[in-house]
Amino acid sequence: MENNNFNCIEANRLDLVDFLSNLGYPPQKVRNNDYWYLSPLRNEKTPSFKINRKLNVWFDFGEGKGGNLVDFGVQYFKCSVSELLTRLSQNNIYNFSFHPHFADEKKDASNGKIQIVNEQPLAAKNLVDYLYKRCIPLFIAEQFCREIEFSLYGKKQSAIGFKNDAGGYELRSENFKGSSSPKTITTISNNADNISVFEGFFNFLSWQFLMTDRIEMQLRELTKIQTDFLILNSLSFFEKIHQQMKKYSAINLFLDRDSSGIKATRKAILSHSNYKDQSILYKGYKDLNDKLTGKELIVKQVKSLRQHF
Repeated sequence: MENNNFNCIEANRLDLVDFLSNLGYPPQKVRNNDYWYLSPLRNEKTPSFKINRKLNVWFDFGEGKGGNLVDFGVQYFKCSVSELLTRLSQNNIYNFSFHPHFADEKKDASNGKIQIVNEQPLAAKNLVDYLYKRCIPLFIAEQFCREIEFSLYGKKQSAIGFKNDAGGYELRSENFKGSSSPKTITTISNNADNISVFEGFFNFLSWQFLMTDRIEMQLRELTKIQTDFLILNSLSFFEKIHQQMKKYSAINLFLDRDSSGIKATRKAILSHSNYKDQSILYKGYKDLNDKLTGKELIVKQVKSLRQHF
């Protein structure tokens, strides 16, 4: 294995699922060709790292990036490409299984791109049921979301769609988590001098529900304030929009209380006094939506609303 180009080709032919298994990472769930993991690249409690075994590629939704096995190995081992290839060679890559039909899959790569087929108001029972499972009443979600029909690997599916500023959609259902291109942030302007920042749109929807019903005493003062909204759709965008937020007198951060969210919040607060950590309001929970689904009073109220649907 003397040729580096050949080494990269051989490395990318290794089966990613088998490779992660050898590193000690079993999938948390498997749905068709999609294998979901707790990200090997960071700490998290909810699986958001996906391998599509058909295409032998990975994507980390928490970081907003993905690629092939070499891309993963460089990040995982924090090394250069040549160092990774040396490591793989020393560990004898032929002990790993190779991904079948590698040449054919290159031709089929376009099938792995989400194609939006149709959009309409939220109505499908399975999607409405999923909203209520997440403690989001339909009358809240339908203000900001659409029912999206899309095609992936030649199969049509439907999901709750939340549109971003570039026209792409964050897509969620009981069995699917993904996004259509282009992927970027979502901003909602109310001509306010402060802004509230959320990682994902379910946390934003949770805020809207709390703001409507005034359930949480701790949130009452905050919910009375006129505010703009920024939904990151991936924490990876946070570093890129600091300049955009400097115009606001107060920047309320409602980021996840996992290691990545806490780290990003602390870094922002140290960089400027306008940043405020509001995640203390759901201390003990992963995020704002996790708190909603974990409070019996709110769950009962949402069930009551569901009966009138």
